[in-house]
Amino acid sequence: MSNEVNRAELTLSEAQERAFPERLLEDPTVAANSHGVLAIVKALGLEDKGLEIVDAMGKTRTEEFIAMNPCHCCPTLEFGGDKGAIWESCACMRTICQLFEGGEKYYPKDPIMRGKIDLVCDWKNTSLYPPFYHIAYVMFGVTVDEAKAKEDFKKLCDEHFPVLLDTFLKDTKFCYSDTPTIADLGVAPLFTLIKGRPKFWAAVPEGVKEYHARVIEAFPEADEYFKMLDGFAAGFKGDGADAEP
Repeated sequence: MSNEVNRAELTLSEAQERAFPERLLEDPTVAANSHGVLAIVKALGLEDKGLEIVDAMGKTRTEEFIAMNPCHCCPTLEFGGDKGAIWESCACMRTICQLFEGGEKYYPKDPIMRGKIDLVCDWKNTSLYPPFYHIAYVMFGVTVDEAKAKEDFKKLCDEHFPVLLDTFLKDTKFCYSDTPTIADLGVAPLFTLIKGRPKFWAAVPEGVKEYHARVIEAFPEADEYFKMLDGFAAGFKGDGADAEP
């Protein structure tokens, strides 16, 4: 039998000795991509085990931050010593779940199930997320193309929402699972951003809204963050807020 340690089964002390992340740098207020990582950190109680959550809003362009993460984005996991950092939300969630006891609940060890979760995470980054730029980034002061926002919302409705509902959620409450995983935390918080355009949100399929609500409700430890984003989006009154989809 191999004596090699399975990283997914590391105890807290072993994880600390091997590669314990010292800090999680986040934009905890309105960054949907940060909220999934925060939900995992809260669900696993990692603050009580020594992980410091740092509000990095407005600090990602500093020399210190860029030296650690040249992509200047949040969330970022910073490790001690010469272990560097890991960024991108799904990568952060995978790493946390493999390092700490209890993480397999949200990132199961079964290779096929893990592959399906990875599939959804990759789909989120490559297919689902890009249309949100023109739909949602107007809330962050970015100049967007309103015609493209409508075109991209149609793409969500015609292509991406059907994949979510008819494939990933075909027989389960969450993506390929009856319990929530990091895949759901990668996908669902994004939908809150659509609330910045109420008429777009009204046109979102009910099945997507119900799924969004299930995921948010499954992580009450992160409710304060989810509510921040919800309130920010719902309260947006700027250009495009009243646009028709």
